[in-house]
Amino acid sequence: METIKVDGSMYEGGGQILRMSIALSAVLGKPVTVYNIRAKRSNPGLRRQHITAIESVKKLVNARTTGLSIGSMRIEFIPGEIRGRELRLDIGTAGSTMLVLQSLMPAAAFADRETKIWIRGGTDNPMAPPADYIASILIPFLHKMSYEADLKLVKRGFYPAGGGIVEALLKPVKFLKPINLTEFGRIEKVTVFAYSCLLPGHIVERMCRTACQMLREHGLENIEVRKEILYRASPKCSVSPGCGIMIIVKTNKTILASNSLGARGKPAERVAEEAVKDILHEINMESGVDKHAADQLIVYMMLAKGESEIYTGSMTMHTYTCIKLAEMFVGEHIFSIDGEVNAPATITCRGIGLENKYLS
Repeated sequence: METIKVDGSMYEGGGQILRMSIALSAVLGKPVTVYNIRAKRSNPGLRRQHITAIESVKKLVNARTTGLSIGSMRIEFIPGEIRGRELRLDIGTAGSTMLVLQSLMPAAAFADRETKIWIRGGTDNPMAPPADYIASILIPFLHKMSYEADLKLVKRGFYPAGGGIVEALLKPVKFLKPINLTEFGRIEKVTVFAYSCLLPGHIVERMCRTACQMLREHGLENIEVRKEILYRASPKCSVSPGCGIMIIVKTNKTILASNSLGARGKPAERVAEEAVKDILHEINMESGVDKHAADQLIVYMMLAKGESEIYTGSMTMHTYTCIKLAEMFVGEHIFSIDGEVNAPATITCRGIGLENKYLS
């Protein structure tokens, strides 16, 4: 089979191109060579978390690889059969557990049996979606597509120590149903969830107070407030101190969310303001999916049997990159985009209808 060649420096030139290429190679059974890996970054080439992600997918699909070493600018990945199994993975840094999981999930949907995954690393990473977001937004969308995936956050892991733990159970599916998320609908509930580890309790209180005040100023009521303040005695508490906030808007048509993480010298009020600003943008644009869900759904829309359509108030370069990579692997234009990068966009996909050969 002809090897697909991907220039890792195209578009943003980050780790996403590498992870997406490996995920697509694994689920479609097509060999891939990725070169110029992370060429536009200050520390180009493979990092520890990228190697962990690739090695985990390698185990899942019994792949052969070359170039898997720190700093490598080129890798080859030749996938084999997808076999569900138990995987225990340790990133060894605060690298994102969610980015590793995202590399595994598409192929695991088409395995011969369920896949159980245990990952240690970062759960709340400024360069990746937090575990709470994946569990609250992406997983429910995948359930709509008939993919039974479940995620449990066992222990938080903030930068720099990481040490967080997540567990996932991924059950194979015969085929993925298409999804339609183009309507915003009517707001039914707003949830403000603020959390902290090894920090004074007033930080969570200030994040909640600021977020609720701003949301009410914009006419949003029926706000549920959830707080998680953890210290050493809690097994869920992280090794490093940290905090964050997630705002979820549930409507009768969809579910949207925004996140923001704390940092040294960043007031709790500003953490909340960032999340509120992002969710208000999604509401004002009447998004069917938020900007982060859009890029995560692309691969599943491609694999689905039938036509999927989503509307996002701001299509990111991440999303656009995912679309172009997916079409590169399929070998034809299956997506249509009505909109532009960093602007509202309706994305339609004629799915390839991949079927799980192991399930009748």
